[in-house]
Amino acid sequence: MKLELRGITKRFGDFTANDRIDLLVESGTVHALLGENGAGKSTLMNVLFGLYDADEGEILLDDEQVNFDGPGDAMAAGIGMVHQHFMLVHPFTVAENVMLGHEGVKGPAKLLDLEAARATVREISDRFGFNINPDAVIEDLPVGAQQRVEIIKALSREAKVLILDEPTAVLTPQETDELLDIVRQLRDSGTAVVLITHKLREVQAVADTITVIRRGKVVGTAEPTASQEELASLMVGRAVSMTVKKKKAKPGAPMLSVRDLTVIDEFDVVQVDGVSFDVHAGEILAVAGVQGNGQTEVTEALLGLVTPAAGTISLDGEQLLGKRIRDVLMSGVGFVPEDRTEDGVVADFTIANNMILDQFHNEPFSKGLALNPKAIADAAEEHVKQFDVRTTSIYATAGSLSGGNQQKVVLARELSRQLKLLVASQPTRGLDVGSIEFVHQRIVAERDAGAAVLIVSSELDEVVALADRIAVMYHGRIVGIVPADTDRDTLGLMMAGATEEANA
Repeated sequence: MKLELRGITKRFGDFTANDRIDLLVESGTVHALLGENGAGKSTLMNVLFGLYDADEGEILLDDEQVNFDGPGDAMAAGIGMVHQHFMLVHPFTVAENVMLGHEGVKGPAKLLDLEAARATVREISDRFGFNINPDAVIEDLPVGAQQRVEIIKALSREAKVLILDEPTAVLTPQETDELLDIVRQLRDSGTAVVLITHKLREVQAVADTITVIRRGKVVGTAEPTASQEELASLMVGRAVSMTVKKKKAKPGAPMLSVRDLTVIDEFDVVQVDGVSFDVHAGEILAVAGVQGNGQTEVTEALLGLVTPAAGTISLDGEQLLGKRIRDVLMSGVGFVPEDRTEDGVVADFTIANNMILDQFHNEPFSKGLALNPKAIADAAEEHVKQFDVRTTSIYATAGSLSGGNQQKVVLARELSRQLKLLVASQPTRGLDVGSIEFVHQRIVAERDAGAAVLIVSSELDEVVALADRIAVMYHGRIVGIVPADTDRDTLGLMMAGATEEANA
């Protein structure tokens, strides 16, 4: 099946997410749609899948124009989509999930034909080597297997075009390699695959054609033989260094010491299980792991956002447990939360006020009960310029900014004061390649200035690039702390709980 998009334009109010985009996808090819978060890739595919109506343009399948009133129409036409956030019902089995939406029945009583669904799962699983049990319950499957179930769902509806939206965002390196093998098999079977991603390594590995989108427009196409620097330049519009330039760390004494930390959630589930580690002054300790293995709860415990069931946390010899969040911050801790919208900014506050959320009670931003508007504005203007926050005014609300620009506001606020410890969770999520380069430089500068830095990232490339040591978490435990030059295969096995290394 040949897919063609002509002049697709999608607007949200005054914002143009897709601006006259043309795209041609041939059967039996992998077409990578490359661009940073917020570039308009997912919006374009949501138009194709019938989730959004285009304001302008047309969609053609095998040279015939089609119109989709919803995903059902798209699936009926042979288009399947695996979303970044899986659309699975966790208490249901694989077979039950696969038949959802087109339930077959049998017999006079019109009972659900689960056996037919099981047979479909087995046939597709065997054809592509998925190794998926049709009677397995979704919530019992690892993330990589859940993603294969999503692919089976699409193929069971005879998808000739399969859209994969950021498919490796939550996978281990080994699961990523397995997925890329599956993509190659799909291509070889004649399926057209549209791969939405911002990860250059994956594009180079499987793409036949690369289309680059920047700020809602197609800015060019490239061959898979293009270098990462060439692709990054297309994405950003300027030359970008793809390596983190840093000198060898000169760690000092332990600045942060965590011992036997245990966190139990409101459902009495142990999220962090007896974790112990140190972060030295002048070093970056990066925590690697598939998201959901306790990393978030560790960072929240450090800040006092959750109360641990057991353990101790000390900063420069001072116990942090039991302190108010403000007092933890004033002890010299900077915090970049993983969910900037919920925990990083106040959407209804101005950008200027968001820049001083943890310092508004200090001079020069206030004296007594009175704020100093000029000092707040001056600082905000400087931070906006330094961190390239794209806004029409420092008095615009934080909620009016894109996610990436909200992240820059958080980073500007936290990196603009003297720190003993920087805790950064997913520090470059949603940023373009150029901004990532800048943020990495600032994180390394904090290390070189003597701060202890704890990074939590689901991007293994970022972990390897920034870390002086790497702690790997699996099921709430640190399974090993290893040197930064540990090979990716070993790290991947540790992230999957398949191996454990001695602490470095």
